[in-house]
Amino acid sequence: MLRPAPTRLGLVLLLLCPAHVGGLWWAVGSPLVMDPTSICRKARRLAGRQAELCQAEPELVAELARGARLGVRECQFQFRFRRWNCSSHSKAFGRILQQDIRETAFVFAITAAGASHAVTQACSMGELLQCGCQAPHGRAPPRPPGLPNLTGTPGPPGPGSSLDGNAAWEWGGCGDDVDFGDEKSRLFMDARHKRGRGDIRALVQLHNNEAGRLAVRSHTRTECKCHGLSGSCALRTCWQKLPPFREVGARLLERFHGASRVMGTNDGKALLPAGHTLKPPDRADLLYAADSPDFCSANRRTGSPGTRGRACNSSALDLSGCDLLCCGRGHRQESVQLEENCFCRFHWCCVVQCHRCRVRKELSLCL
Repeated sequence: MLRPAPTRLGLVLLLLCPAHVGGLWWAVGSPLVMDPTSICRKARRLAGRQAELCQAEPELVAELARGARLGVRECQFQFRFRRWNCSSHSKAFGRILQQDIRETAFVFAITAAGASHAVTQACSMGELLQCGCQAPHGRAPPRPPGLPNLTGTPGPPGPGSSLDGNAAWEWGGCGDDVDFGDEKSRLFMDARHKRGRGDIRALVQLHNNEAGRLAVRSHTRTECKCHGLSGSCALRTCWQKLPPFREVGARLLERFHGASRVMGTNDGKALLPAGHTLKPPDRADLLYAADSPDFCSANRRTGSPGTRGRACNSSALDLSGCDLLCCGRGHRQESVQLEENCFCRFHWCCVVQCHRCRVRKELSLCL
C-alpha cells in the first residue's frame, strides 16, 4: 500500500466540505455548502502562492470549490449504476480517496476538471474581476461545414482578423479563457509534493489531475455567428466555447474504463506500466496503482459501503442489473409510495407550476 498524500486529500475535502474536516474524513450528510472563509481558515497547511490566493482572492476559491462540487455530482451521475456510486454522504469517502485505485483516479480527475471549468465559466460571466473573456487568437477558426465559398472583404490586418478561404472572419464575442481556469485549478488543486524517492502517489495524483483538465481544454470548440445581407456569411465572428461538463464526465468515464495500472521506477521519480505488454499511458489516460475492492460488502477498512439495499433493474443485463449490482446475493421486490411532480402548467411569464402527486412504484432492492 502506498503512503497517503494528506495534503492533497485534505485540500480536496476542504474544497468539497469545509465545515466538516475533522480527521480529514467526509462529513456524514454534508450539504456541501461552500464557505471560502472557512476553507482559508482551516487550510493552514497551505503555503506560498496557494496561501496568497486563499487570502487575497476568496471569490476565486469559492469558484474552485463550486467546481469541485460540480465534479463530485458528475461522478455520482457517471457512477450511478456502479457498485460504488461515488456517494459523498459517508465518512467512507475519505477512505476511498486514500487508495490509489481506478475510482480515486476518476474522482481526482473530475474534480480538477470541474475546478478548471467553473473558474473559466465564471470569467466569461464576469463574476471574477481578475479575468474576463479570452484574448483574440491569431489563427483562423475552422470553416463551418457546408458553407459555400463566399467572397468577402477582410477587415484591416492585425490581431484577430484574417481570411479563411475567401470569407472574412474575426475573433469576437466572449471566448472562454480555459488557460486561466487551468492555471488556477493547477495552482490550488495540485498539492505541493516533493517528488523524491518512493513518492509514487504524488505522481499518480498529479497525472490524473492534469488528465482531468485536459478533458476540458482539448475539447473546447469554436462557435461562430454569420453576418451579412440575406443570410449570407460574408463575415463570421467566432469565439472559443467550453464543452458541456456532462461531455467531460463521459470522456473521463471512457478513460476510467481503459485506465492504466502503473508502478514506480527504481528511483521513484517516474511511472511505468505495471505489465510488460501494456503500452505506456499518455497524458489523457487515467492511472492507478492498486486493485479496487469489489464493493459488494460493507468494509470500514476500504471504505466500501456495499450494495445492500441499492435499487437495481431486475430485467437489465448491464451494470444496473440486479445480478451484477447485487453481487449474486439476489434481490427483493418492495412497493414504495413516492411523490413526484404532475399536472404541470406553464404560466406566462415565466413560471411552471406543478402539483405533487403520490405514486406507488415497485422497486427491486439488493439483498
